Amino acid sequence: MKKIFIKAMTVVAILVFLVGGTATGKSESASNTTNQDLIIINKYDNKLAYYHNGSLEMVVSVSTGKTWDKTPVGFFKVVNKIENRPYYTENIPGGDPRNPLGKRWLGINANGTFGDTYGIHGNNNESNIGKYVSQGCIRMHNADIEKLYDKVQVGTPVKITYSYKSFSKLKEI
Repeated sequence: MKKIFIKAMTVVAILVFLVGGTATGKSESASNTTNQDLIIINKYDNKLAYYHNGSLEMVVSVSTGKTWDKTPVGFFKVVNKIENRPYYTENIPGGDPRNPLGKRWLGINANGTFGDTYGIHGNNNESNIGKYVSQGCIRMHNADIEKLYDKVQVGTPVKITYSYKSFSKLKEI
């Protein structure tokens, strides 16, 4: 039964990756990348790697979900990019120093969402980077997400995994 569930979840993750999502709100429109960009997030060591045209450009520390199930594992896409996204849960405007999302948001279509639930974003507590503390998003140092945001296009694939393997090995999987 467990093997069937894992296979079913793999199929769902692949379908979500292939179908993608649509961007909403104040963000860039969804499009396909014509390059070989890839973001890999490894929950094992809370690191993010960004490949541009097949070459490794950055590896940085991130924070992921406080429990295993919070940050989903699978293959997704960046479906929107938003500057100064408001934090709707507590009605905190975008750009406000209290905003836990920082100044940049890369929305991903994880678990059938449309980039409005799961994202790669900045934060307002830099000391939490590298820890398991989020509600499911991938938190980055503000300087790191601002660099990544400027490089990444809507449509960029995002692979989230938990693995002992190196990023170069994970890129090939």
